[in-house]
Amino acid sequence: MTDQPEQPVTQQLQRLRAGDRAAAGDLLPLVYDELRALAGSFFKQERPNHTLQPTALVHEAYLKLVNQTDADWQNRAHFMAVAAQAIRRILIDHARKNKAAKRSAPTHISIDLASDHPQETEADVEALEVAMQKLAALNERQARVVEMRFFAGMTVEEVAAVLDVSPGTVKGDWRLARAWLQRELEKAE
Repeated sequence: MTDQPEQPVTQQLQRLRAGDRAAAGDLLPLVYDELRALAGSFFKQERPNHTLQPTALVHEAYLKLVNQTDADWQNRAHFMAVAAQAIRRILIDHARKNKAAKRSAPTHISIDLASDHPQETEADVEALEVAMQKLAALNERQARVVEMRFFAGMTVEEVAAVLDVSPGTVKGDWRLARAWLQRELEKAE
């Protein structure tokens, strides 16, 4: 996440929450670069010949976000955390559609859940999604921490602010969730 000023984004989110549809157009230039970076980080984990483009992913996610009628946007960090969820879901849906259309082998992404040090392994996108759903059923906060840290690339401090918990709590949740997901993905293989 960049260190851009929070207030203009928060103001546009408040306008959007109040029903001002023009705020959606005013918000896009303020968050576009961050959304594009977020989509780019997701695409680093995807196969090289992906049929969905980062720009299309950003636009689809943005439209889903700003067209929510019941969203209670708090600030930029909250918006970006929800954007990470939206982007992940779009990619999962895209992978499922492609798999069904091709009747092919599972789609894989590179992940690093074993430690804080880079150790990439391949994981089936659908197996990861099933594991994330199980984790959310067991511990919603840990699942949100994984979404924000792994999928959105947010810092411990940013995640702590969004979840309104201490950085130590985020670090503990992150450590436990990674270990749990690693075991689940190993069982799925």
